[in-house]
Amino acid sequence: MNRTDHAAPTATDGTAVTTPPPSIPLIVVALAIGVASGIGLLFSGYPEALSATVPMTALGIATLCYLAAAVTGLRWVAWLVVGVGTVLVFGAELLDVPRWAALTGAGVVLVVVGLIRRPRVTTPQALAMLAYFGVAVVALALEPRIGLALAGAALAAHAAWDFVHYRRNEVVGRSLALWCMGLDLALGFVCIGIAIAG
Repeated sequence: MNRTDHAAPTATDGTAVTTPPPSIPLIVVALAIGVASGIGLLFSGYPEALSATVPMTALGIATLCYLAAAVTGLRWVAWLVVGVGTVLVFGAELLDVPRWAALTGAGVVLVVVGLIRRPRVTTPQALAMLAYFGVAVVALALEPRIGLALAGAALAAHAAWDFVHYRRNEVVGRSLALWCMGLDLALGFVCIGIAIAG
């Protein structure tokens, strides 16, 4: 499998282009913005943030970002999906549709398109969505503190997925992987802490 199958940056002749990793200050800034975003999500959802809904929503949008970038082969689409996913969640709330159902529906559409267009790149992202997001959706059915801890743990674990894509410079841009890593770790561990503290 060549790097272009992973949506790596390419030259006009289609060959992979290696881009140097960002500087330490840019890494710190991207991570800090991600941490701030995660904390902002926590407080924007209060008191709902005390349930598994917020980490589940964050995981749904995060996995959709990776999936959409894989399906289209365009890294910048992941950033676009941050906004589109947020609109999707608000739309679901207005229509009284569960967030998980709206995010799952969008994921299914992307998987179908991706398996037709770019199956080798789509399959790992579809499996990641099933694993990470699936655990968070299951967490909704559990006792609230246990569900919050489980969804928080799934979100924090997603940071490993971010790190792999950052290191390989594949599928999404490094800026999104860093931002997502900061968000996942901050929100995930805070949710676990809240669940433990009761």
